[in-house]
Amino acid sequence: MVWKTRWSRTAAFGLAAALAAGLLAGCGSADGGKKPDNRITVWSQENLAPRMAVTKKVIARFEKESGVKVDLVGVDEKQLPQLIMSAAAAGNLPDVIGAVPMGQVWQMYGNGLLNTEVAAQIVKDLRPDTFNANALSLTGDHGTRLSVPSDAWLQLLVYRKDLFAKAGLRPPDSYASALRAAAKLDKGGTNGASLATDPSDVFTQQSFEDLALANNCQLVDGKGRVDLDSTACRNTFKAYDDLAHKHGAPGLQSVDTTRATYFSGRSAMMVWSSFLLDELAGLRNDSLPSCPQCKNDRAFLARNTGVVTSLKGPDSKDPAQFGEITSWTVTRTAETGASKKFIEYMMGKGYQDWFGMAPEGKIPVRTGTPDRPDSFLKAWRASEMGVDHRASMAKAYPPSLLDGLVKGVGDMKRWGLAQGQGNLVGATNGELPVAKAIGAMTSGQISPDKAAEEAQDDVAALQKSLQ
Repeated sequence: MVWKTRWSRTAAFGLAAALAAGLLAGCGSADGGKKPDNRITVWSQENLAPRMAVTKKVIARFEKESGVKVDLVGVDEKQLPQLIMSAAAAGNLPDVIGAVPMGQVWQMYGNGLLNTEVAAQIVKDLRPDTFNANALSLTGDHGTRLSVPSDAWLQLLVYRKDLFAKAGLRPPDSYASALRAAAKLDKGGTNGASLATDPSDVFTQQSFEDLALANNCQLVDGKGRVDLDSTACRNTFKAYDDLAHKHGAPGLQSVDTTRATYFSGRSAMMVWSSFLLDELAGLRNDSLPSCPQCKNDRAFLARNTGVVTSLKGPDSKDPAQFGEITSWTVTRTAETGASKKFIEYMMGKGYQDWFGMAPEGKIPVRTGTPDRPDSFLKAWRASEMGVDHRASMAKAYPPSLLDGLVKGVGDMKRWGLAQGQGNLVGATNGELPVAKAIGAMTSGQISPDKAAEEAQDDVAALQKSLQ
């Protein structure tokens, strides 16, 4: 069974046509064929109102210091591919795009929309040794610098330490220990685990990739061939089904319902991103922990939650960490001088404000400056998170957890990037073939083996369409 959406073929074709019609004419110019006017348009996917407000304040300082005028536009991550297509067709691409996830960086790179030379010069000027080496590797293509990596979030497995201790269970840092705990704690109104099953949400695919990487289940093999029906992947689909279907809450589970189930005390484990940490600490009134003990103790759930950053499956030699790195990109038609100044400012004087607006999900991948090598990591630990209540990362959580988050960025792996399949990764995030297979599997329509086969066929068809 092969599902299709509007993006991969029609949008890719539209981009190609737009490039042929207008963009390539300016490729040889340092400023994309436009006369430099010291004014740039910046799209930011940090488009929530509070984050836009922070960004505007940083930009105001930059404008005053540099003389460059910046027009800031907030865009939604899900809409970016279509917006880029429309802007390319109109010959009106922005100069800079911020908070771009890796899949979208690779999509733009594959369609010839990035100025990789300027990105490389920015990293060179800022000094590569001030960046996390793994972040640079994941945002490059065999020596070509695709983007300027900015910050990261990690996918975490959180669990109830109190329930595990009472049941005599060890932390769920492996498939075996997680499955054993899910089976034992699935009783008395408590689900063993909460994992996403929504076939229309990229969060489901991200959650699966987290477990898949832990078991050395890869999207493609070393030769670039789709490999989702391998033994390792079949075992991953089975484990996901056991956790999400057999021992999870009934019905469709989304990014919101998984969190709500865990926060209510009705789940022993959950897979979620590090953006959870401010909510878990009771710092947001719109998503407070609601477990029985939480009514009189706002910090109960945070205090009794353990965090696993790297999981290990039976088919893998080593644990693995899934996460996302977001970047600043310079487009092919950008005014390069002003764009370069802007990004260097956002990664320098404005960097602490940028990652500080949501430090739980914006772990800095530039650790410091040449003169102060750890300055940004120290500032991150002191950054306050929360909305209705505020607390620093260091006050809300122990040093061991913060150390684990920083280490997780260095250990992060992703499907397909090392095999040169970044375009396919980006396309799968639009089509969601794996999420759709998971949705069918966890609703009881197909078996785990059949889910692996359907995901294999769908991704292989998608890969063929991109050739």
